[in-house]
Amino acid sequence: MRVDLFDFELPQERIAVAPASPRDSARMLHVSASGIGDQSIRDLVDILRPGDLLVSNDTKVIPAQLFGTRPSRNDGNRVSIEATLHRDLGNNCWRAFVRPAKRLKIGDVVQFGEALCGEVMKREGAEAILKFDTGDLSFDDAIEQVGVMPLPPYIARKRAAVDEDKFNYQTVFANEPGSVAAPTAGLHFTPELLSKIQERGADQISITLHVGAGTFLPVSVEDTTAHKMHSEWGEITKEQADQINSCKARGGRIVAVGTTSLRLLESAADDCGMIQSFADETDIFITPGYKFKTADILLTNFHLPRSTLFMLVCAFAGVEKMKHAYKHAIENEYRFYSYGDACLLERDR
Repeated sequence: MRVDLFDFELPQERIAVAPASPRDSARMLHVSASGIGDQSIRDLVDILRPGDLLVSNDTKVIPAQLFGTRPSRNDGNRVSIEATLHRDLGNNCWRAFVRPAKRLKIGDVVQFGEALCGEVMKREGAEAILKFDTGDLSFDDAIEQVGVMPLPPYIARKRAAVDEDKFNYQTVFANEPGSVAAPTAGLHFTPELLSKIQERGADQISITLHVGAGTFLPVSVEDTTAHKMHSEWGEITKEQADQINSCKARGGRIVAVGTTSLRLLESAADDCGMIQSFADETDIFITPGYKFKTADILLTNFHLPRSTLFMLVCAFAGVEKMKHAYKHAIENEYRFYSYGDACLLERDR
């Protein structure tokens, strides 16, 4: 499909740079077979039915943006280096986007504060593989000391990260460290909202998909068939798979909290729609025409034009319906992107 089919004009003032407070006060555009309706996240309680199952993503965002220096090779001055980690290669090695990349070569050592230094093992274009030395600390403890939350580019261009982002850019489900971007649909939930959902008779479980920086990369090709999807690591245990399959068998609806949860569910489903245990990389790319096997409902934020995520929601709810929904959202001043409002989408049958 042509990528320009998924383009739209978004005024800059519609891009949220801070979350709604409290989180569950965010607006929610409900897109169903009967049309669209303006609601709030708190209305989700009344939309859910006893026996439904919310499937969220419990990945935890790490403070993956690092600022450091490397020694000069000539004049004694140190060179400032910025690194954004985006893929864990194991053994304290990470693939990172680095700036200015041309100032780094293999063997250079970059000092990121007192707790962390990284040696350049390989560099390709704007990316490098860094092997970290954390001294007596674990990598997680070291990066907590020196790292900054990696805000999406469309927020970072408007303001710097602040201490509040370490809380605001983390979901209530966050438990498994490994993401460099938040599964943003989960940002709308609070313990109070989850308690009301439980009282309603709906269940909730969390699976894990570590979100990579590739989620922000633009689609630079003209046709979707030429786009190479980024790969991300996910896990669904056998017990979780059994719980999801049991919900489907008894007629309950599967509600995917976020596109990351939905992509992982679809990656783990067999040809009959049964969820299997899964612990692997996935680079599933969902565009209109895809036949969904798992979720009945998707809760998600508003996405970038020409993005793989907007293509996914168009596949889920229908292209023309989503274009109409986004036009309505822009005209009615919904807040877009990671810190923005939400869409509740019922699958186009």
